[in-house]
Amino acid sequence: MIRVLYPGSFDPITKGHMNIINQACDMFDEVVVAILVNPGKKNYMFNIDEREEIIKELYKNNPKVKVVKGNVAAVDTALNEDCVAIVRGLRGLSDYDFEVQLAKVNRDISDGKINTVCLFADEEYQFISSSMVKEVFKIDKDISKYVDKSVHEKMKMLRK
Repeated sequence: MIRVLYPGSFDPITKGHMNIINQACDMFDEVVVAILVNPGKKNYMFNIDEREEIIKELYKNNPKVKVVKGNVAAVDTALNEDCVAIVRGLRGLSDYDFEVQLAKVNRDISDGKINTVCLFADEEYQFISSSMVKEVFKIDKDISKYVDKSVHEKMKMLRK
């Protein structure tokens, strides 16, 4: 079984994230979606349990997707989950330099056990980020093109 890790904060999970998960499901036996705490981010829209619940609900009918959460490095989560690689989504070439550096570090600190697979989001999702979605949502504009309907509903519930 070839298992890969797709880490992120997923706050909120976007159609871009989902596109990468779906691509990875087509390529690998199992995709472990790891909801990780990013120490650099202080203001989450959803707490980690809510993000886990949202993603599990989105993928409840896909046996190839496993959802985990944690507060350790992605590479450690990949090792703990018996993954062979970390999947990273690229929105464009601007992400490339950072991802090359991250891939090298992850390979080094895992003693060569964890590789990185970069996937490009489909064209209509390449500009989407969770930060952008939250900004558009804050100014009360339509985000239905960027997130699943169920995610949008949960976001609207936060306003009440």
